[in-house]
This record gives sequence, structure tokens and C-alpha cells, in this order.
Amino acid sequence: MRRELSGWGRFPRVDCAVTAPRDEAALRAAIATGPVIARGNGRAYGDAATQSRGTIEMRHFNRLLAFDPETGQVAAEAGVLLADLIEAFLPRGWFPWVTPGTKFVTLGGAIAADVHGKNHRRDGAFRSCLDWVEVMQQDGSVVRAAPGDDLFEWTVGGMGLTGVILRAGLRLRPVSTGWIRQQMVPAPDLATAMEVFERDTGTYAVAWFDCLGQGASLGRSLVMLGDHATPEGLTEAQRAAPFDIPRRRRLKVPMDAPAFALNRFTLKAFNALYWRAGLRKAGESLVDWDSYFYPLDTIAEWNRIYGRPGFAQFQCVLPLATARPGLEALLKAISASGQGSFLAVLKRLGAQESRFSFPMEGYTLALDFPVSPKALQLLERLDAITVDHGGRFYLAKDSRLRSDTLRASDPRVGAFVEMRETGPRYRFASGQSERIGI
Repeated sequence: MRRELSGWGRFPRVDCAVTAPRDEAALRAAIATGPVIARGNGRAYGDAATQSRGTIEMRHFNRLLAFDPETGQVAAEAGVLLADLIEAFLPRGWFPWVTPGTKFVTLGGAIAADVHGKNHRRDGAFRSCLDWVEVMQQDGSVVRAAPGDDLFEWTVGGMGLTGVILRAGLRLRPVSTGWIRQQMVPAPDLATAMEVFERDTGTYAVAWFDCLGQGASLGRSLVMLGDHATPEGLTEAQRAAPFDIPRRRRLKVPMDAPAFALNRFTLKAFNALYWRAGLRKAGESLVDWDSYFYPLDTIAEWNRIYGRPGFAQFQCVLPLATARPGLEALLKAISASGQGSFLAVLKRLGAQESRFSFPMEGYTLALDFPVSPKALQLLERLDAITVDHGGRFYLAKDSRLRSDTLRASDPRVGAFVEMRETGPRYRFASGQSERIGI
């Protein structure tokens, strides 16, 4: 059937021929029609999982296959959600080793984007917990690949362009409770926030920042540090059931917000309120895992707050040597434009691991902007600042990057395209790959 699809940002929207195979034979037949792209739960923000000529929904490949309680290794199909893993294994004392900011991403999507989390500096990206992947290639054969194999290294972070990820074996993290010991550290400016990141030795670290801050308040942030709590740090009642957490009320955005609802004044008011709320929470507290890792997952269809046109997320990473001046230049450009973001996030990343993945050692900045001609012009300006400071862009969040900008930011593109010329290019392509020429 044909359906209009988009990523989580709801921009761009693409009329796609969609299939949802239930077994490998049907999947093999779908690939033979090429070009196609696999689609998980649609949580890539742009057009990385849309293909007008053939989008393959992987929702029927959603089985947990095996689990080793000694090592924490789970084998699962690509359509399994991280939420499924948590539901099945957290009560047994296991949690994802690496998780992005939503638990509603599929295993296949997490591999294709090589997602990273609040612990990248310490534990790396999703690749670090993968033992093997199985990929259906352009000729319909299924190949298992392990770290060090060319297929593995290009598939992890390869945005689904090496074949259809079918199954994977990954290791989970042993935990003794479902709680996080959080330290909320208010930072009055960007320099202070970066100092907190540089001295932190905990497992997790992430910062919300006020993207409309100016002058002495440029980059004021709330840095949230975290570690998995042990039973000794819980109350007596919590120790009796250490994996039980309060059930969060599930909310839903009922309609697309009107365009006038998001403007400089509402953004400024929201940022001021959020900052004051963070000041009241300064210090150490116990936070349940769902609230710490997935604060937005409790709001169904939260992407509708940006209105019918949708939103574009800008996410870049800047190397350590240029991170501070680069971040200051980005924040000044955003503040001057008046087009701030409710969801402004800063993280410290560790070293690069795989061949075409996003992370490198430095700082990553992520912001959402309602789509408009003015916003798209600002994003072009932010692209240029990023390139000037040696940064690069996260393809899982991209919906509008230009081919020449990608190549100016990332010298690895040539090798990726050369690999694709051996065959995958003619069977696997997305709206994004065609737009940016990979």
C-alpha cells in the first residue's frame, strides 16, 4: 500500500510504497524490488527511514530469541523495542548498556544509528554492547557479522544502507535496583557547565541549557549526573521491591499546536521556569529509571507541540579543541535569532569507535526548531558554524542537511560511498541517502 510517512520530526513527509513482511521469504522478495529501506518505529527524526519506492516496516520481526543469565547477552529480532528489553529483563536485574533518550526505538534502529546515551564518554555508543548482527544483503542472503568484520563495522552507524538488520546479540548491564542516584548541578554559564562535565567521573551526565541566555548567562545549564543506585541507598520500602517504581501518568498531546504558541516570549518564559525548578532540585536525589532516561516518553505524540509543519532537530558534535568557542558561537547565533528550543541538550562524548558513527570526543549539542523558512535559514547558519569548528552532524536527527555540507564536515563520507558502490547502493536507499548523496 501507499502511505504518507515521516520521521519523528514530521518533516519532510513522503508518499511511500510500504510493505510489512512477516518472514524472511517475504522480506527477500521486497528487497528484490529495490531500492528499499527498512523502518523500525519511526523514531529517526527526518527521512532516514522513508523511501518512496519501497519502505519495509519491520514490526513483525519483534521476537526475543534467547537470553544468557550469566553474561546478560540477549538475542533478539530487529523490531524489538528497547522498552521490550526493559520490561522483560529489568525485573531480573538487567538494563540496556546504552540507551538514547527514548525507549521506543527498535533494536535495528539503534544499531543503524549507533545510538549513544548519557554515558558515552565512559561506555561508548551502542556498538560497545553488540556481539553480532545478522543482515539480509542485496542478494537475499543472510550474513552474521561480528566486531572487526567489514559488514559489522559499516552496518553499525550505517543508517540501514548496508542491508536489512534482522537480528542481533547484545549485552545488558547488571543493575541491582530500578533507581538512579541523581546529582543536579546548576551551572550559571557554559564555562561552568563544561567544568562540571570535565570533572565528572559518574556513569551518566547530561545537561539541559537555556538556549536564549545571553551575556553572563550564555549557556546556563542544569547538569544532571547519575549512577545506578544500590539497595543500600534506598528506603526500607524501596529495598523490599527495588525494581518497582511509581507508575507515571501517560499523557497525550491531543492536537497540533497552533503556530503562534511557540515564540520567543513563550520560550523565554519556559526556560526561566525550568531553570528555577532546577535550582529547587539542586543536590542529590533518587530518581526512577524511567524519569531519568526517558522524561518525554510519558507524553505520547509530544512532537505535535511543534504544529502541523513539524520540527527539525539540529544535532552536532564539536571536537574538544574547538568545543567551547564553537558552542559559544552556536548559542549566540541561536539567541540572536530568537528561535530557541524547549529541548536543548548538551552532552560530553568519548572517543570515536566505529567507521561511520556520529560520536567523536567532544561536546554534542541538540535543539529542536519548528519548521519555517526563518528556522531553516538559521539551521544553515548553524551548519556553517559547525563546519568552521571541525564538527559533524548526527544523521539520525537530520532532515535537511545538504550534500556539500556533509562532505565538508566528515572526511569519512568518501569511504562509505565507495563501500556502497559494491552493491548496497542499488538495493538500499532512503530519502536521506538520496538527498545527501550517500
